[in-house]
Amino acid sequence: MAPLSKAGTALAALREDLSGAVFTADDPGYDEARALFNAMIDRRPAVIAQCESVSDVATTVRFARELDLRVAVRGGGHSVAGMSLNDGGVVVDLRRMHEVTVHPAAKAVRAQGGATMSHLDRACQPYGLATTGGRASTTGLGGYVLGGGSGWVDRKFGLAVDNLLGVELVTADGQVIEATAEENPELFWALHGGGGNFGVATSLTLRLHDLPVFSVAMVMALPEHGPALTRAYRDIIASGPDEAGGGVLYLTGPPAEFIPPHLVGTLLAGALLTYTGPEEQVRALAAPLLAVPHEVEVVTALPYADFQCQFDDPPDLRNYWSAEYLNEAPDELLDVFCARADSMQVPSGCQHVLFPQGGAIAAGPSEWPVPYRGAPWAVHPFGIWEDPADDARAIQWVRDTRTDVQPWSTGAVYLNFTGDEGPERVVAGLGSDNLARLAAVKREYDPDNVFRYNHNIIPA
Repeated sequence: MAPLSKAGTALAALREDLSGAVFTADDPGYDEARALFNAMIDRRPAVIAQCESVSDVATTVRFARELDLRVAVRGGGHSVAGMSLNDGGVVVDLRRMHEVTVHPAAKAVRAQGGATMSHLDRACQPYGLATTGGRASTTGLGGYVLGGGSGWVDRKFGLAVDNLLGVELVTADGQVIEATAEENPELFWALHGGGGNFGVATSLTLRLHDLPVFSVAMVMALPEHGPALTRAYRDIIASGPDEAGGGVLYLTGPPAEFIPPHLVGTLLAGALLTYTGPEEQVRALAAPLLAVPHEVEVVTALPYADFQCQFDDPPDLRNYWSAEYLNEAPDELLDVFCARADSMQVPSGCQHVLFPQGGAIAAGPSEWPVPYRGAPWAVHPFGIWEDPADDARAIQWVRDTRTDVQPWSTGAVYLNFTGDEGPERVVAGLGSDNLARLAAVKREYDPDNVFRYNHNIIPA
């Protein structure tokens, strides 16, 4: 830590040099600036720099290095482990950098590092184009893509990293570089799953796909019909086209227009079939779901960008999530999955989800460090609740879900679905064969491990 006189001089210079805003603990707006999606996280950085340009980012990184302060990078602030903040360090806050530029003729989009899914999807929608994005519109693009990127349309369009064409990066020494297949190719490889370990992604370029029509079929049933609904959904995906996605989930009935009032606040079993095509095709595909006794039925076409907002969870709640990736989904696994819903907190925002993979995910490039690609299914216990008194119970439910499905686990995991679960899970999320190569890239671009607030890769 630098002497106070040096720190004060450097902070004054940072305030002067940045076009964005700088917050310290004494500034109005500091608490608002440090609030995250997960209300369990309460950290107090020494400095929050809300950058407005690449130059701002580079200046902030150099400021932190000069004073030997730790650096965290904030995009959407959705990291369940609170990796977007630190205590006593510097936060590079990218939220003011959210410009999105669509190049429809090239079927590509360049988005600044602080853009959210909503910024991306809304910009692409007028052109009938889209790429794989997160399942919540407030999720930050940078952390999502660099961590791998699973979404509603990944069975058709691949993982987000499969669509990554280039990254503009501010490195640990404050330099601005580009990473593409031709320029800094080894770094480009590492950014396909290695997360924020190598610098601050100030913009990302992604491949776009035609998506003129998007449709969904959603069925919600009483919990006793959950096993039948889950089996029907599994069989649809097993024999269906790559255009079909979605998931099976147990949840508390939300106060939504399509939920009958007497079911609000009660446990429901749901099946969501997404489809990158017209309504009549998803309706035909969903026939086995519609044959299960149910309380709610929605089959419709709608703009993809509108759908991307439908599952947004409110901020300021407590969160704990995890995941297991599965090598199969036999009836026994489905029974175990459905039974675990009985101990889920109701009412709360908790969601107990079974996601399909396969399709373009499994067929995608094998060279990226995303070892969960080959798993056909994933279980994602998504704990969300309000009362701190429920912390232990909610966290235990997530851990018990993982334990339940362990016999079918591949051992690999998508790290964006997890919090800080230890170095072994980082290996599981990147692949032991990839880790030495990633550590060598880390040594080249961040030898002092400046960017450690992530699923951290230790420099070789």
